[in-house]
Amino acid sequence: MNKSNPSLPYICLVLAMVLWASTFVALKLAFRLYDPMVVIFGRMAVASLLAIFFAPFAFKNIPFRKKDLKYIAFMVICEPCLYFIFEAQALVHTSAAQAGMITSMMPLMVAIGAWLFLKEKLSLKTCLGFTIAVIGALWLSFASESSSHAPNPRLGNFLEFMAIVCASGYALSLKKLTSRYSPLFLTFVQAFSGAIFYFPALFLPGTQIPTQIEPVPLFAIFYLGSAVTLGAYGFYNYGVSKIPASQATAFINLIPVFGLIMSALVLGERFSSVQYMASILVLTGVIISQDLKSKT
Repeated sequence: MNKSNPSLPYICLVLAMVLWASTFVALKLAFRLYDPMVVIFGRMAVASLLAIFFAPFAFKNIPFRKKDLKYIAFMVICEPCLYFIFEAQALVHTSAAQAGMITSMMPLMVAIGAWLFLKEKLSLKTCLGFTIAVIGALWLSFASESSSHAPNPRLGNFLEFMAIVCASGYALSLKKLTSRYSPLFLTFVQAFSGAIFYFPALFLPGTQIPTQIEPVPLFAIFYLGSAVTLGAYGFYNYGVSKIPASQATAFINLIPVFGLIMSALVLGERFSSVQYMASILVLTGVIISQDLKSKT
């Protein structure tokens, strides 16, 4: 399929970024009524139920190896397990627009992770870009004031940064696994593992079980489980399976752009002039870090 249509992986990656950017808005809408743990379990439950229809295709001709189990387990622990916990708590404290901006640092985190664990080279240019992006992210956080959209932006942005650390671990393990396993199989594993992991959270003392049903938050949960958890991860997993991981993660830079537009249109969030300057600094650092010569 990729030979007849070489642009398909790139189209899938762009679609994945649009869907992932909408995650911040959808979570904000869902959190207006429902407990974060209920929302996360709900999205994974929806994804799992829908994934059942693809089970015959997901498990067809799987060349499973026991030694791959540790990589699959690490992938699942990073994302959806820990990632969604950090992301959910981040969006309780910060705005969707700021969380989307912090997400743009993922390509840098992947590059650093590849240097630490895969022994890939880390250029001085990447280090410089990472430093600039971190300064921009810190500036964005400290320049933010408490508001209805971001009651504690410093804590929220830090938690989103931790979510990106987990997402980077997911991206690194995913690239290793896509050489043997289909994107559909890996997406299936993520959906069911997430539902099993978050089910006990419903019984924690601090979790508030819903007592009423509202259409907008309920639709947001269904959207997160279907379009984002299955759709975005399916598109991204396919794209990563066809092109180098460094090129695929570079598409993450589109998330803050799409996220800023969506949060402004749907939630009415706005950046101050200082926050826009800090955001530009983050994106500048990300752009500087990209070694285009190594991706051609």
